[in-house]
Amino acid sequence: MKSLISSFATLLLGLSISSAASVLIDFEDATLPPAGFDNGADGAGGFTFGGVVFPNSFTDWGGGFTTWEGWALSRLGDTTTPGFGNQYSSFAGGGSSAFGPADPDGSFAVGFGAPEIVLPAGLDRPLSVRITNTTFAALDMLNGSAFSKAFGGPDGNDPDFFRLTISGRNAGGSPTGQAVVVHLADFRPADNNLNTIVASWLPVDLTPLGSGVASIVFALESSDVGAFGMNTPAYFALDNLALVPEPAATSSLLAGLALVAALLLRRRC
Repeated sequence: MKSLISSFATLLLGLSISSAASVLIDFEDATLPPAGFDNGADGAGGFTFGGVVFPNSFTDWGGGFTTWEGWALSRLGDTTTPGFGNQYSSFAGGGSSAFGPADPDGSFAVGFGAPEIVLPAGLDRPLSVRITNTTFAALDMLNGSAFSKAFGGPDGNDPDFFRLTISGRNAGGSPTGQAVVVHLADFRPADNNLNTIVASWLPVDLTPLGSGVASIVFALESSDVGAFGMNTPAYFALDNLALVPEPAATSSLLAGLALVAALLLRRRC
């Protein structure tokens, strides 16, 4: 009987540890076309990894003109080519490796506009994520364009910024926890030597979003705005999203196994 008790104790402990472990979405099982990116041209409406949905809206207007918003997938890491034609490249030079540095062959997601991530039931606690600029946005902020300014202005003193706000929403659409703010570019310091445009994969703590999160919502904001809104290209890159299973699901599983163990032990006795 001691052996049986020991076996069940080991089983329950193992399940407790494994169920508490995070689920990592790293996009490495994404199948990408030879071009190196997928912007949803197949009309599927998004991409799903481990039950986590990255919605996409793709429109073919005819005449070779198409648009998309939401999420695209990519493995491109061209850090030198400016402009819209390079909208799918990470300014870090590829996807994020397991420990943060860029992996030139790694896959990642590109967010455009105000994308969201939809979480499945039971996987409602965001843990962390890696975020960086796209090359399109970064070089636009660095050099300016016909539609936007170079951040900092001619003398570098303009207090420009480009920031991403990450929020959680429950199933009813109400906020969960506290929003997380990531500065993808920050020219607000008085010392111009401290001005930054993010060029690596930043680790971002998502635990302030709390639990009960049904969707993760992303919003970009820039100091460079015009008559039609934000002038800075509304893009960012995302990789290595970690989520933690819902505690209730773990507790229910362990309680059920404990009951089975108790019944078996009673029969043995």
